[in-house]
Amino acid sequence: MREYLQFINGSLVKSHSSEMIEVENPYTGVTMALAPQGDENDAQKALEAAQNAQSAWAAQPAAVRATYLQKMAKAIRENRIELAEILASEQAKVLPLAQVEVDFTADYFDYYAGWARIYEGEIIQSDRPKENILLFRQPIGVIVGICPWNFPLFVMARKVAPALLTGNTVVIKPSSETPATTMEFAKLVAGLDLPAGVLNIISGRGATLGETLVRSPITGMVTLTGSVEAGSRIIAATAENITKCSLELGGKAPAIVCADADLDLAVKAVVASRVIFSGQVCNCAERVYVQKEVAEEFTAKLVKAMKAVTYNDPFFTPVPDMSSQVSLDQLNKIEAMVERARQEGAEVLCGGKKADMDSGYFFEPTVLGKCSQNYEVVKKEVFGPVLPVLTYSDLDEAIDLANDCEYGLTSSIYTANIGKAFEAINRLKFGETYVNRENFEAMQGFHAGWRKSGIGGADGKHGLYEYLQTHVAYIQY
Repeated sequence: MREYLQFINGSLVKSHSSEMIEVENPYTGVTMALAPQGDENDAQKALEAAQNAQSAWAAQPAAVRATYLQKMAKAIRENRIELAEILASEQAKVLPLAQVEVDFTADYFDYYAGWARIYEGEIIQSDRPKENILLFRQPIGVIVGICPWNFPLFVMARKVAPALLTGNTVVIKPSSETPATTMEFAKLVAGLDLPAGVLNIISGRGATLGETLVRSPITGMVTLTGSVEAGSRIIAATAENITKCSLELGGKAPAIVCADADLDLAVKAVVASRVIFSGQVCNCAERVYVQKEVAEEFTAKLVKAMKAVTYNDPFFTPVPDMSSQVSLDQLNKIEAMVERARQEGAEVLCGGKKADMDSGYFFEPTVLGKCSQNYEVVKKEVFGPVLPVLTYSDLDEAIDLANDCEYGLTSSIYTANIGKAFEAINRLKFGETYVNRENFEAMQGFHAGWRKSGIGGADGKHGLYEYLQTHVAYIQY
């Protein structure tokens, strides 16, 4: 069994606490690793290490800082198979998808290394003669990154890469549900020549270690990927020090299927967007609105496709479409939501129950018909392979129904009419809209939510600027 140490101030060290987190393989139910259950002392040491290292790190040219991102990418690629196997084991992500996450993480470090000579300040026109106004973009300081359990390695890179490139130092806390892959990455970083304290990775519970990290006056910014509830707690915890927050807090993505859509394409994309990682992805399609003229045909095709979705051991060959949910709690939550939908009047068109498997926390791919907009399963994030289907008369109604939600992360529309597509894009209250394709963002885009889906965002130029603050100089000569 793997047993991990904290990574603080450039070294792998024992936690101040002797307690350990047992990391369960959700498919087998067996503990596959032990990670430190760090406490307030670990958090304080990591923060102080980051604070002490920050000025010297920021003084390095961005091009020099970029070389360390490239070294991280190289280390990931050299250990890609082992990292993917650990990732698949700790969260029951099918092995090819785990490998995609590992490889994409390496690419992400390289992508942001390429920004070293690109990001810029500005020259602003002055109202005075013989004056120049210069806007500099400078690092914030110490960044605390709190990562989720569903894409632990990639989201870690999403926070670390732009933060380090721009001269910040970082303390990362992986989810206590899935810390193993991130702590394995910490071992790789410990073997590099990264200056001590620039990156610290510590594991522990949110109520102790996490609270200390976000409440500290040392922390210049907290970046969290997690639930709305977690985001609310972060905002409250950072209020005393007026600490900047960047939050991605989940979604309830609508998929609008128009009568003129390629229904086969729509079904394929919607199913792919629903069952990826067993439905445990924030930008997954979570509800479908289909125009009445094609509702019967589309729903029949959708049910057939969802019935064909395969599920098994994440290491199984041939590769299944999905595997287990990440935990028993997650499985029970999905089951309870489907049961409440049934009691409200929804019709289970396929699935609707826990799968009959010898091991693992499996829920059958599920389509629910006869749903109403006010049902919990339509309003609240399921985070599992469940699709409620509703109908609409015209595009105005579809957009109103899609927007009738507290979330605002991703959305999609399927249509052959470019005018309808742009009408939806201009009126949907979501940070992203996908047209005639599955829900999956690009590293050069900007992944950001509206409303309760978050504050700020990640990826691309705008994601880089999240980790910079402005300093304007007025120069009279």
